[in-house]
Amino acid sequence: MMDISNDHAIGIDIGGTNTKYGIVNHRGQIIFEGSIKTDQYPTIDEFIDALYGKLQPEIDAMKDVNIVGIGLGAPNGNFYTGTIDYAPNLRWKGIVPLAQLVTEKFGITAKLTNDANAAAVGEMMYGAARGMKDFIMITLGTGVGSGIFANGELVLGHDGFAGELGHSIVIPGGRLHPHTGLYGSLESYASATGVTVTAKEFLSGTAEASILRETPTDDLNSKIVFDAAIAGDAIAMKVFEFTGNILGMALANFVTFSSPQAIILFGGLTKAGDILMKPVKDSMERNLLPIFRNKIQLIFSELKESDAAILGASALVW
Repeated sequence: MMDISNDHAIGIDIGGTNTKYGIVNHRGQIIFEGSIKTDQYPTIDEFIDALYGKLQPEIDAMKDVNIVGIGLGAPNGNFYTGTIDYAPNLRWKGIVPLAQLVTEKFGITAKLTNDANAAAVGEMMYGAARGMKDFIMITLGTGVGSGIFANGELVLGHDGFAGELGHSIVIPGGRLHPHTGLYGSLESYASATGVTVTAKEFLSGTAEASILRETPTDDLNSKIVFDAAIAGDAIAMKVFEFTGNILGMALANFVTFSSPQAIILFGGLTKAGDILMKPVKDSMERNLLPIFRNKIQLIFSELKESDAAILGASALVW
């Protein structure tokens, strides 16, 4: 019988600003972690060299550890090709053969997918989706990402880019998304960025008193709006009601597509708790077909936010 107790994976999560990395055992425990600034490296070769400089000394120091692979999560990461394709928030333009370059540098096989898919894999391996074959992971941060499992398999599509639910249109002709040029996409409303824009729109559309007016418009963010809602501010509460209604409607649409056992919400915006979750749940149930009502669990991720990116990327290896 093979002993896997010494088997470990490297997880690397590449964001537009920061890249987090770690060495993870088969139980999902991070035994070493660190980060570098993604945007400090103008070329992909310089970036990989910097990663190697941080990780290789740790690998060499772990004499009894067997690194079985490297998992990479990145914007526009393609599982099939191992490439990052035209990521708008990274300095390296065009098609970047990241998995191949990392494999060659470390001498360890690397696998790549997009960051939201990596989060979904991590949730299935280590989090709230353990034992589930059908679920949708929605990440609510600066943007809206998603990863879909159906029949026990990650939905990738013919080209590796399936599951971009954040860019589905929820309000035809609605708010412009500056990075995609789309009008009315879910990400324009249900992200932390979207909450901030909604608050600004609501404030400019009425003379109603609000503690949000104490903050200069340019300094407003979703955390300030949340704090105001907790304090009972009427406009801030309406912002979350509006956001929840839109997200719930979108989730109802997603349910009709894959009939998941659960929808798992992850990311900074989930810190709003019931202020967001109640209108989301009400809206989702209201917009569902009767055959789906009261059957779909709507739950928060069980992964620690600071660890989730590394765990999700490392889970690709297993």
